[in-house]
Amino acid sequence: MLYNAYEMQRSMLAGASALANFSVGWLNNPANPFSYFGGGPVLSSALEVFAHASAPRGKPAFGLTETVVDGKTVAVTEQIVLRKPFGQLKRFVREGVEGGPKLLIVAPMSGHYATLLRGTVERTLPGHDVYITDWRDAKLVPVSDGSFDLDDYVDYLIEFLEVIGGEGAERPHMLAVCQPSVPCYAAACVMSADKHPNRPATLTMMGGPIDTREAPTAVNTLATERPHSWFSQNVIATIPVTYPGAGRRVYPGFLQLAGFMTMNLGSHMNSHWELFKHLVAGDGESADATMDFYEEYRSVCDMTAEFYLQTIHTVFQDHSLPKGTMLHRGRTVDPAAITDIAVLAIEGERDDISGLGQTKAALTIATKLPAKLKRYHMAPGVGHYGIFNGSKWREKIAPVVEDWIAAHPG
Repeated sequence: MLYNAYEMQRSMLAGASALANFSVGWLNNPANPFSYFGGGPVLSSALEVFAHASAPRGKPAFGLTETVVDGKTVAVTEQIVLRKPFGQLKRFVREGVEGGPKLLIVAPMSGHYATLLRGTVERTLPGHDVYITDWRDAKLVPVSDGSFDLDDYVDYLIEFLEVIGGEGAERPHMLAVCQPSVPCYAAACVMSADKHPNRPATLTMMGGPIDTREAPTAVNTLATERPHSWFSQNVIATIPVTYPGAGRRVYPGFLQLAGFMTMNLGSHMNSHWELFKHLVAGDGESADATMDFYEEYRSVCDMTAEFYLQTIHTVFQDHSLPKGTMLHRGRTVDPAAITDIAVLAIEGERDDISGLGQTKAALTIATKLPAKLKRYHMAPGVGHYGIFNGSKWREKIAPVVEDWIAAHPG
């Protein structure tokens, strides 16, 4: 019923958004005298804010068509290297450019698409052969394609690294942004224990919940103050018949988005008020910047119920990885198995999703990893989103990542 009620609301808002857009066009038409005086500009701006907020959204495009390598502009094309039911391995091919460290950027499976890391990809493209995990919206995956849980996530990462590494002499590098830090670390443990030739040369984790007992945030508190059964009964929904994944049990993206919005409701309301003022004043550039951010932020997708519930239990309630009790396919995930993967942990001082110390814990539990292969970087004044996007990422954090990769070619 939950998903059906949402679909009904979404359909109604889509019609209202279209009507509001039509009204904006009419109010702003040069032939309309009302657009020059009275309340015309104010009403038009209000309608435009509403239309943008209520418009339906699908999967955004990366839109990265070029980059600059050694001072020269080169074309960039997207290539699907491997397709899997719940995600694909995407490569950003730089035309005429060969070589460079092979870097797998692991996007979060947390309600947003991989395009949320557009800025991360754009900044690393000039100096790296970049790949990204392009996760699929669970409501589009037929039930016949099976399930997807945390074990499958780790398996996908191992297979992706095998494809990227191939028969090459150098091992690939892996960069995890937020949520995938745990499965990336688990994959590194499993591959290290097996002495897998394609185990990552470096593993960089940014704002990841390795040990959520450290500086718990509102997200951590929500996951621990309720029993596991509560999540299964209250936030899991069934995909309606209008989608290819009809009948699949999922944690809907719209619930995840609602949670993120309510965490910082005051900030979001202020952003929309500023957007309204920019539109009234005719400051199109500022208005476009705000709308571009929310265009991405509101584009959400569903994740499978089994993956979500297993993550709640393993990461947030049981703290299995730092306690040494995490299992992958019935096998213990042992952080002590990591002995030759250079691990970099990055945290933002103002991160309200993963508190200070949660990612740093990855260095502590890797008890057999030499100190020279461990590094911690705390980014002053940076929040969760700013770790991987924006000017501080580009100017302060990305150089740290690049230097770490360059220093440990594997």
